[in-house]
Amino acid sequence: MEEDSKKKISFRQKNPTICPVCGYEFYREEMLTGGGRLIAGKLTDELRRTYEKNEKWGVIYPLAYVVTVCPRCLYAAYPKDFNTLQADEMQKINATTAARKQSIEKFFGRLDFNQDRGLYHGAASYLLAVDCYSFRNKNVAPTFKMAVSAIRAAWLFGDLAKLEPDRPYKKISDFFYKKAYDFYFKVVDIIQTGAEPADAAGNMGPDIDKNWGYDGILYMCAILTLKVGAKEPDVQKRIENFERTKRYLSKLFGSGKASKNKPGPLLDMTRDLYDKMNEMLDQWKAENPQ
Repeated sequence: MEEDSKKKISFRQKNPTICPVCGYEFYREEMLTGGGRLIAGKLTDELRRTYEKNEKWGVIYPLAYVVTVCPRCLYAAYPKDFNTLQADEMQKINATTAARKQSIEKFFGRLDFNQDRGLYHGAASYLLAVDCYSFRNKNVAPTFKMAVSAIRAAWLFGDLAKLEPDRPYKKISDFFYKKAYDFYFKVVDIIQTGAEPADAAGNMGPDIDKNWGYDGILYMCAILTLKVGAKEPDVQKRIENFERTKRYLSKLFGSGKASKNKPGPLLDMTRDLYDKMNEMLDQWKAENPQ
């Protein structure tokens, strides 16, 4: 009965996918849509779309099906990049196969990507994507994809931490939040300098239900500054990071003034974020006068 339910959540592509790294042949799993499977919930302050539990289908994690992962060598990439490896990329990814397997074994034990996916496979897939894109050339916009993969890994490892609080998943989630924080600021620099082709970034996310584009990237810089940057032990550096992020928000949203071209929910969340950052800055400056 459980197996039947899983089959109704997803299906396998008819044509096989052949891994360009190790030559393994497998059938990519896709999530079925429609039929009332997904009940959209609220949008979090991190632009993550939540879903309510479905009494018929159970809990479904749409993010778990996005990254293509070779079950044998654990090479991972978004579908459009999976077969675009150049020789130098292939060599580096092939050379790090053992390290990827050790990481997955360490955090998950036995995890077979030939099996139907769930939360564990989803979290692992983004961990693997961050690793593999670190070896990719700039033509696939790897920093964009590492940023998106890192925040999704943070989310899914956070979900795992709630299910298994005795496992180290909360620490891993925190690690990926920090990685996302670093990557998103690199992405802003890349957009300004053109170091990677932004048109190769695809869906800039951060979730898969809506592409928030450049606005979303600046917003993610701000929310991650609030949540990760606030933990910076050096107070002056912390203040500098917050002031920098405020400039991003001011430049894009005109210090919170409404614009017909800006999406309402994002504008409202940005106003709240701007106010929170100002409150924290005022407190730190009062406690640490120059």
